[in-house]
Amino acid sequence: MSRAERQIEERGYWGSKAEFLLAVAGNVVGLGNVWRFPYLCYKYGGGAFLIPYLVFVVTCGVPLFLLETAMGQYTREGAITCWHRLCPLAVGIGYAGQLILLYSCMCYIIILAWALFYLLFSFSFQLPWASCNNTWNTDDCVNLVAKNLTLNHTTQTNSTSAATEFWERRVLSLSGGIEQMGKINWEILLCLIAMLIVCYFCIWKGVKSTGKVVYFTATFPYVMLLVLLIRGLTLPGALQGIKFYLYPDLSRLYDPQVWMEAGAQIFFSYSLSLGTLTVLGSYNKYNNNCYRDSFWLCLLNSLTSFVAGFAVFSVLGFMAHQQSVPIDKVAESGPGLAFIAYPQAVAMMPLPQLWAVCFFIMIILLGLDTQFVGMEVVMTSMMDLFPMKLRKTGYREMFLLIFCLICFLGQLIMVTEGGMYVFQLLDYYACNGACVLFLSIFKSVAMGWIFGAEKMFDIIEDMTKTRPNYIFMLCWKYLTPLVTLVSLVCSLVQYQPLTYNRWYVYPDWTYALGWLLALSSILLIPVWALGQLFAGKGSLKQRWHYLCSPDKNLRLTCKQQAEIQKMSTADTEDLFRNNIEEHVNTL
Repeated sequence: MSRAERQIEERGYWGSKAEFLLAVAGNVVGLGNVWRFPYLCYKYGGGAFLIPYLVFVVTCGVPLFLLETAMGQYTREGAITCWHRLCPLAVGIGYAGQLILLYSCMCYIIILAWALFYLLFSFSFQLPWASCNNTWNTDDCVNLVAKNLTLNHTTQTNSTSAATEFWERRVLSLSGGIEQMGKINWEILLCLIAMLIVCYFCIWKGVKSTGKVVYFTATFPYVMLLVLLIRGLTLPGALQGIKFYLYPDLSRLYDPQVWMEAGAQIFFSYSLSLGTLTVLGSYNKYNNNCYRDSFWLCLLNSLTSFVAGFAVFSVLGFMAHQQSVPIDKVAESGPGLAFIAYPQAVAMMPLPQLWAVCFFIMIILLGLDTQFVGMEVVMTSMMDLFPMKLRKTGYREMFLLIFCLICFLGQLIMVTEGGMYVFQLLDYYACNGACVLFLSIFKSVAMGWIFGAEKMFDIIEDMTKTRPNYIFMLCWKYLTPLVTLVSLVCSLVQYQPLTYNRWYVYPDWTYALGWLLALSSILLIPVWALGQLFAGKGSLKQRWHYLCSPDKNLRLTCKQQAEIQKMSTADTEDLFRNNIEEHVNTL
């Protein structure tokens, strides 16, 4: 054995079952559970929204969650190379998912930088978003925390709240549009660098470090959420907020937009189709019961979203009660909830600094594990694609550093005065929506029809000793692609151009750029498939058959896996090296 071959590091497993569960839970339970689901539930029919939400959970959420986790556990490959083993024709799905994850990594960490900025200011003697006496405030600033505030004063046409001015004028230094990028906000840049460093050291040793970090990052947000929930339910006006959150309006079920939003929430919050679950599952032992895990993790995700709604809307109800305004005047979604509405409500409570610190620690930890797991997924997928080069001792840390620097260079434009417009454009077109739905359709067809849903059933039974429910086969072959296709068509028919806060309309060229970003991942799938068909040898029929056939030596049996775990370290290294060489020759 050469010295270079000895330096190749083994891929590894999770240190324990708990590490896998916490890593997946930390990834899928994120900011979308706190700032998106409660708002959607309130906006689209309250308790009635749960009906389309549950329909998508059953037809798309749980089936795809199980499918992707089982794909990784079975192949022990990343999000790209697993397709080489299962269905070479669909390798473009893996590349497309990693490109979307790259866009997401560039966007998501900006939110963490904003949250860190707010957290630092939360230790101030007086919260800066609770007054209008600051250098960044305008004459139109309104202090909503003031106890003598009147309804007429808050509803003046040109007035803006202190929290809004802090967000737009102090944190973002927001310019007049995307054409005016302006200068870099150095304070946010420093917060961004700090979060990048944290993410780097969370995953620099691979699954060995990631598996330990998630014990804290995946559990502590629940402590903060519980604290905020208890505090919120004890506030005056809390019941009013809960009523607005859950009041059922069954007439909204006739609105196609409600169903589209429910589907989008499932794909977003369950982290479907991007290869994340495949990579996390690939570090499991072969006989791990991924069938049972998928049910519990999906249940945890949905219950967290539901409970977070009580924490959020109890506080928003208090805020509406204090201002004597309808709750729809304070309810927001996305960054508006985390950085305007909730901080403003916190400023009205006794001991506002304490609750502000709790809230922003929760936001940072919810986003942090989603961010570094996403980075780990890209890293694993690249290392599995080039194992002989990137698995050498010390190479992973260097490659991760290069990856972080690439992300950092792309993020520089998003910490300028016009950066919020770029952030929103990238998030709206490149990270969500049509591109994720396209991936889900192709994945369902590739695994349900080309690879074979029946074959996948046999694989899951062999790994878990449990035969999946027949409804999963129906979903993989029919319901999931059909429901996803209908959602995609409806979203395109009812497409609404992106705006910022309803008042800023983007120039036409930015919409073209946005769709190019979306197509950059979508087109990878058919282009890669056609390229493989035309580049192969033999007749078109032979090439098609080859590209649609799984690797004959795909997986060791469960019995062989058990034998490997009993082997000596030297024997395991020899087997690992031989498998790597076979894998490279196959590629």
